[in-house]
Amino acid sequence: MSEIAGQSGLRGTATAVVHESYSFACMRCGHGWEQSYEIEHHTDAEGQEFVLYVADGRVVPSPLSRPSCHNCDGHVVRIMRAGQVSSVRGAAERHHSVPQAGPVEAPEVPASPKEPHHWHLSDLLHPFQRKAS
Repeated sequence: MSEIAGQSGLRGTATAVVHESYSFACMRCGHGWEQSYEIEHHTDAEGQEFVLYVADGRVVPSPLSRPSCHNCDGHVVRIMRAGQVSSVRGAAERHHSVPQAGPVEAPEVPASPKEPHHWHLSDLLHPFQRKAS
């Protein structure tokens, strides 16, 4: 099957729609993200089958053909099954949290807007690394 991106007039004529989600990690800057797609299967006037990838309501190129990093536009991107990035982020948040130990006087910290954490490749791959025995 071939892919035809950018033909939004065909959106209502899909013969089947499949939902797929993928996790991505940039090997250049370490940025990680996840994206869900609706993969619409169509048949053209000549009977040829093609698919449209739809993300966030927009027809987009196949994420499997040449993905690019949302952070640095790099093209060396690892594609993984869905949930890999969110599970690593959850593990990192649990790892960095401090368990309660009872009444403790905490120093006052000036209020500042919390910036989103920039994920690096090492953060994403940390749970998969083996520890030396």
